[in-house]
Amino acid sequence: MATDTHPLSLPPDLIRLGAAPAGKEAAIREAAQLLIAAGCIDPAYADSMIRRESVANTFLGHGVAIPHGMVDDRNLVRRNGIAILQVPDGVVWNDGQTARLVVAIAAQSDAHIAILRRLTRLMQDEARLNALFTTGDPADLVAALSDESAAPATPASEAGDLAESFEWVVDYPTGLHARPAAAWVETARAASGRVRVRHGDEAVDGKTLVALLQLGLRPGDRITVSADGSDAHAVLNRLRATITGLSAREKADAAAAARKAKAVVQGWTPPTTAGREMPVVAGVGASPGLAIGPVHVMPKADLTVPDRPAPLLEGGNRLHEALNLTRQQLKALADDTARRLGPAEAGIFAAQAELLNDTDVITLACQLMVEGHGPGWSWNEAVERSAAKLAANPNPVLAGRAADLRDVGRRVLTRIDPDLRGGSIRDLPDTPCILVADDLSPSDTAALDMGRVIGLATAQGGPTSHTAILARTLGLPAMVAGGGALTELANGTTAILDGQSGRLYLEPTDADLAAAHGWIEEQRVKKAQQEERRGLPARTRDGHTVEIGANVNRPDQVPVALSQGAEGVGLMRTEFLFLERGDAPSEEEQYQTYRAMLEALDGRPLIVRALDIGGDKQVPHLQLPHEENPFLGVRGARLLLRHPELLEPQLRALYRAAKGAKPDALLIMFPMITTLREIETLRAVCDRIRAELDAPAVPLGIMVEVPAAAIQADVLARHVDFFSIGTNDLTQYALAVDRQHPELAAEADSLHPSVLRLIRMTVEGAEKHGRWVGVCGGIAGDPFGAALLAGLGVRELSMTPRDIPGVKDRLRDSDLAGLRALAQRALDCESSDEVRALEGEAS
Repeated sequence: MATDTHPLSLPPDLIRLGAAPAGKEAAIREAAQLLIAAGCIDPAYADSMIRRESVANTFLGHGVAIPHGMVDDRNLVRRNGIAILQVPDGVVWNDGQTARLVVAIAAQSDAHIAILRRLTRLMQDEARLNALFTTGDPADLVAALSDESAAPATPASEAGDLAESFEWVVDYPTGLHARPAAAWVETARAASGRVRVRHGDEAVDGKTLVALLQLGLRPGDRITVSADGSDAHAVLNRLRATITGLSAREKADAAAAARKAKAVVQGWTPPTTAGREMPVVAGVGASPGLAIGPVHVMPKADLTVPDRPAPLLEGGNRLHEALNLTRQQLKALADDTARRLGPAEAGIFAAQAELLNDTDVITLACQLMVEGHGPGWSWNEAVERSAAKLAANPNPVLAGRAADLRDVGRRVLTRIDPDLRGGSIRDLPDTPCILVADDLSPSDTAALDMGRVIGLATAQGGPTSHTAILARTLGLPAMVAGGGALTELANGTTAILDGQSGRLYLEPTDADLAAAHGWIEEQRVKKAQQEERRGLPARTRDGHTVEIGANVNRPDQVPVALSQGAEGVGLMRTEFLFLERGDAPSEEEQYQTYRAMLEALDGRPLIVRALDIGGDKQVPHLQLPHEENPFLGVRGARLLLRHPELLEPQLRALYRAAKGAKPDALLIMFPMITTLREIETLRAVCDRIRAELDAPAVPLGIMVEVPAAAIQADVLARHVDFFSIGTNDLTQYALAVDRQHPELAAEADSLHPSVLRLIRMTVEGAEKHGRWVGVCGGIAGDPFGAALLAGLGVRELSMTPRDIPGVKDRLRDSDLAGLRALAQRALDCESSDEVRALEGEAS
């Protein structure tokens, strides 16, 4: 089979100017037709190019796409060739990606690496590339792809502003970090034209996360955001709304962190010893607490990535497959972290996943591959170059992102080449130790064996790094930014780590150790009392008992909840049975889950909330219609009544489980009830299914989440057996504040007097008919919030298991008369700030 003797040849008949394809597939087929007409490929290769798009993204960035066929279809290539389709008005390649030059490649081997090398260099010459998008002379394209010296003409740092712009002064307390930057990028990527963010003389692509972070924006920095294209004005309006809208949330997060910091005990002070000071390595406190034990220095991961060149298309396939697999892995990690540690911590891995969409890192890797390097080496080099720029940033928040980039980069690398997995944090001594490392990735921190690691000290990082955030969530004493002296310590050295002051004390004397142990004991007293009494009822000093349940989603979570002092499950969110899969669970699958929950509880109560989706909880595989305002749309009970195919299998599974359970062990409650008619209809369905199965009666309750249900509680109580208040939703509906709105979320305070009055109204309505009221919303797990709720007459509280000991302890140290007086004072307050000022008086 003949091949090109001059692979860089680009005949004019393989260039089509001024094309206007209807879409991406049409563009690929039009370019493929040029190759077919020139005898480069069999017609079937066009279909292979289309299939290639489903497994990998061929968009290189900067308006250039390089469609090509599947590796297995190279036999359909008759001779090497490229064809260029110029699309002046652009064609959407993927969301946020518009191609103006479609360079279709037909190659049996790597014969066109030279063309691709020049193309990737050309992509950095913005002015020349823009001219090629609209040129009327094919010779310009031939010259551009034949010019070996093609190189960037104007560095990004010297680029001016685009056609339309606005200025903004950074007011985020910690500057621009990964999570808000990801929101900027998501908004910018919807633009058809370019988006640029400039700080001083440095300008970057606003659609690129790493580039934004490398600006190192701090509070007070003035930036210019500009855009071009037909939608530039609308794009800038959306960007301004996104950027400024995040300010309130960033400030609220900083304020919350400050409040928590004030609440934590001060650091440990070593005893004064005449003539001797303990050697100390000073860093920055990242997570409070004191740890005493031997140091274990984790060897530096000096990874050598071999450069194993591969055919370009093969290397591209491996990189794209690795990126896709890593996205799936991060999604699973985020889900697991959300269940174990909370949604805020899970957001760390969502931000990491956004780094995989960074076109600068991916494009650099592609450029290195077309220069002849292997995919693993190219990817690692691209990540390291970007991470090094971040690590050198004087802003500690931005410097902390280098660990995130390296973490996610390593995940992709081990997918490209499994031989590079190397050692891990699992290679620890059997005895508990203070783990010392140059740096730890967030995923390594989340996976630490808490039985073997009692403290954490890193040479790099910052107190706002994701690793530090996870350490605080885990309750692990930690310091960061300790410098190179840390990693030079000898394994086994006895040390005292103070995570509050950020110091690692070395070679302590017996007196030092005794003082440290005494300090730990003082701090442990309160917690020890809580732990010792967590199995006791939450009974006040004058004999009033509040039932304490746990919010649990799966049977395997029940033992942990019981070990923390839960007396049952006050909320089982059944939507997780639907969210964690690609199809709806069958009646049998649901039955097995409910039965396993009941068996794990061994007669203790299980309150199951019927499927609650809609609003912020969507299940993609159910293909529910899009709603402009889902929080005021078809959600909760409204959705169940419109979809009996979802409601009835769930009720059948629940009543089947009730047949084998102890009496009153199972309770069912329905979400988002607003009218009596909804209750009557749902009860009728329950009665019919119960009769069909000859199952026992099950107490039926409702969630009180909208003001209408609270106001009419005295009416609804005649038709239900209990109420459970969802304070998160009740707050957002009562205050007309979307609790997910970045600008307003901080104002959605469940301790607002109006919310407390709705809770009191619910309790009074229930009492008229002898019904009890529980709360399964966020404030139930806050000791002060729990005290207020008990004073308002709430009889049952359900919360995250880790919050149970503290809540029980607070209630046991109170008396009912004092709680009622406190609640009345809160009802008389004029703002949530006044209510919170009452904290400390619940006794």
